[in-house]
Amino acid sequence: MKTIDETTDRPPAHGGASSSHRGLHAVLAVSNFAQGLGAFAVIGALASLIQELQVPVHQAGLVVSLYAAVYAVGSPLLVAWSSRIGRRTVLAAGLLVIALGALVGVLAQSFGVLLAGRALMAIGGGLVTPVAGAIGVATSTPHNRGRVLSTVFAGLTIAQALGLPLGAWLVGVSGFRATFVVIAVASIAAAALVWRAVPRQLATTSAGLKALGSVLVEPRLVAALSFIVFFIGGNFVFLTYLTPFLESRYQFHGHALAGVLLLYGLGAVAGNVLGGRMADRLGAVPTLVVLCAVQLLALPALSLLSLAPWIAVALLVVWSVFAWSVHATQQARLVALDTPRAPVLLALHSSGIYIGASAGSAIAGRVLEAYGDRWLGPAGAVLMLLAAASLLLVSVIGRARQPATRAIAGAPS
Repeated sequence: MKTIDETTDRPPAHGGASSSHRGLHAVLAVSNFAQGLGAFAVIGALASLIQELQVPVHQAGLVVSLYAAVYAVGSPLLVAWSSRIGRRTVLAAGLLVIALGALVGVLAQSFGVLLAGRALMAIGGGLVTPVAGAIGVATSTPHNRGRVLSTVFAGLTIAQALGLPLGAWLVGVSGFRATFVVIAVASIAAAALVWRAVPRQLATTSAGLKALGSVLVEPRLVAALSFIVFFIGGNFVFLTYLTPFLESRYQFHGHALAGVLLLYGLGAVAGNVLGGRMADRLGAVPTLVVLCAVQLLALPALSLLSLAPWIAVALLVVWSVFAWSVHATQQARLVALDTPRAPVLLALHSSGIYIGASAGSAIAGRVLEAYGDRWLGPAGAVLMLLAAASLLLVSVIGRARQPATRAIAGAPS
């Protein structure tokens, strides 16, 4: 079903993406950056949070896991529920809810109140990324969609790469509350930019709760969505314990460790750009096959082999580039699979990121405890194989549907 925002029935301005949309795409990237800070910068402030609120270490991880759980469940439901509201309104509202949750964090005097603020931030974040993606789809063409989505998603990639060190640095300024202040300010500023830059009368493809239900019972789409869960999970098996791994295996500490992590972050930013360009040139599925192949080689090599430090860092950067090339590519693939239900698919994609991260982190902890860090890479590679298998499964289901579709089309009425 196709509906038009703000009750207009006009087609998208300019018939798709053009140079006039570049400023809009930059604003969407800023929105994703604010959302990403809300999700990841808090991790860098955990030590201060534990000390000031006197939280047991084993409970402090709830600021991450609760956020992930609320986001994963709430995002597709909220996007579907708000499908008839203007995209500008929904996007700005999501950013303001993030800001409200961050302000709760600033004022929190107990861990329970802080968690309530984190839940609010997840609700707002669950609207921001998929709605920004839907606007990017509405203002692009099939020929440049990968590049447009890589621009829109760049803000989230940068926030993921820089959020942890930023949160840790802000702790030195005035404790964990400074992190929440910065998140609130960034979200409010992004909301103001959205209100100014996103057209009020913007045509997008939107889908409601009925479309959400129809996606979840369609095997081909569920299989397509599972790709990101396995791919992100495979990477997070190694990424979760990357810092202690680098410290113990290669004795990177202090500035040296920070420099290596910065290179990893720069690789992530480069990968976001590369993924969009590869998707436009090669197609989404061939690009995802390449990404899986690189991960299957890089992950076991990083943890099983004792490499010279400079070789290990170079391989780490290659791994980062191809790991972070996935998002724009997978989003372009989902849109091509079912454009009318693209907003719901993009929301489920965002949920899948957090489900995969949580699952990968949990698997990493068990592997580390039972077998040591050498086997983190191979464990991640197993999930990468499942990601690649999901690509094949979608193709098989699609081919199986074609004869049935032709038979129905040829049947006498």
